[in-house]
Amino acid sequence: MTDAEFEQMKGFVFEYLSASVEKEEEGGRMRWYPWHSAEYRHNHILNVVELAEEIAQAEGADVDVTRVAALFHDVAKLETDQELHAEAGARVAREYLESRADYPESFIDQVCRSVEHHSYQGTLTDLDLETQCLIEADLLDKVGANGTALMLLRMGYEARTHMDADEMVDRVLERGYDAASRVQSETAEGIAHQRLKRVKWFSEWLEDEIAAMGD
Repeated sequence: MTDAEFEQMKGFVFEYLSASVEKEEEGGRMRWYPWHSAEYRHNHILNVVELAEEIAQAEGADVDVTRVAALFHDVAKLETDQELHAEAGARVAREYLESRADYPESFIDQVCRSVEHHSYQGTLTDLDLETQCLIEADLLDKVGANGTALMLLRMGYEARTHMDADEMVDRVLERGYDAASRVQSETAEGIAHQRLKRVKWFSEWLEDEIAAMGD
């Protein structure tokens, strides 16, 4: 997998997400939070790609399979119901990979299997290592500073005041603890604990600076 091929895939995924948003005007599901935009979803995907690569390299997984699966894992998120988006994304990935270059069938099958199973809720070690790396990366993206920023953005859309910030940060911590309990690799565990520390520090700073918190 060359860097040029991967960059072409990135462009395709963003164009696909953008087209999915445009279809909303034709009767698709309307989404009003900013993180349901093509821009947010693409940024989330790229975050997951970066995390998945880091985990795969450290844990001995096939990096190309992992990063391509990460790139396609949410490609159908904006046009399909939540419970169907993984299977739909696997179909998009297969159509792309089979039509663009002479990729080995085994590579395509591995990528599509990881995309299809990335919403798996069971024990991660039951899956291929590449799929495990993808799921761990997906869990970790909304933990830490990024997760905190998203929750604070959500406050604005829900017309909350900054006095509610501790509740929102607690949600990020809860999600982080859940992610830390699910990941299996040492690499992902290390990332989870590092990101949880950032959220804890932010929570402590809020409590120190906002008079009504901590009462």
